Amino acid sequence: MKKAFDNVGILLVILIGVSLIGVAKRPNEPRTISISGDCLTSAPKDRTAITLRVTTVDKNPATSMKMATKKMAEITDFLKTQDVKMQTTEFSSYEKSEWNHTAQKSVNLGTETRISVEVSSNSMDKIENILNKFAGNEYVYTDNLRMFTSSETMKPIMEKCLGTALENARARANALVAPDKKHAGKLLSVSYGNVSYNERPYANYRLMSAKAVGVESMDTGGSFVSKDTEVTVSVSAMFEIK
Repeated sequence: MKKAFDNVGILLVILIGVSLIGVAKRPNEPRTISISGDCLTSAPKDRTAITLRVTTVDKNPATSMKMATKKMAEITDFLKTQDVKMQTTEFSSYEKSEWNHTAQKSVNLGTETRISVEVSSNSMDKIENILNKFAGNEYVYTDNLRMFTSSETMKPIMEKCLGTALENARARANALVAPDKKHAGKLLSVSYGNVSYNERPYANYRLMSAKAVGVESMDTGGSFVSKDTEVTVSVSAMFEIK
């Protein structure tokens, strides 16, 4: 029995010794600091867009849809001859009714079909030509005239802003550890926090053509001005403290 206890004691001494050697050889983990960084910049709006909407109503559902698709085909055939991008954003057909105040009941008007296509171009003149071409056409309506920043323009601005946000995080880290005569060293990890775009409203908004809006007395000498897109980026970074 004594020999067994002696063997157990020897084994414990060996295990403790191995454990202490492991602790002694374990490298010191670096001190780190985690901090956020931000960037606020802007991007020019380089494309103009307009939504063309065809709306038809008929007692016969098939007739309503046929009228709408025929008019939209006319529009898209013209757009194909222009240097523009287009995308269908709506295609719906449903029963339309309205409240009749005299009869004090809802009256069925037939089937309403709506087809919308968004058209965009880097040339404002091309959008104006499209407005002039279809303004006042039967069944055709225009919505959401706007300017925006294309992805091609946004990408390099975003990449630069991300770099600025990381530099901002390092500067904050340096400021926090400076009292201990330390500085932010190697970047250990980084993750993107919030990325947001603020499409600010127009500074001055007037349609460019009286013909486009069907108002003969409208002053056509106005401008179509849009403020730049605001871009906000935040990152969370971890640095080694040196």
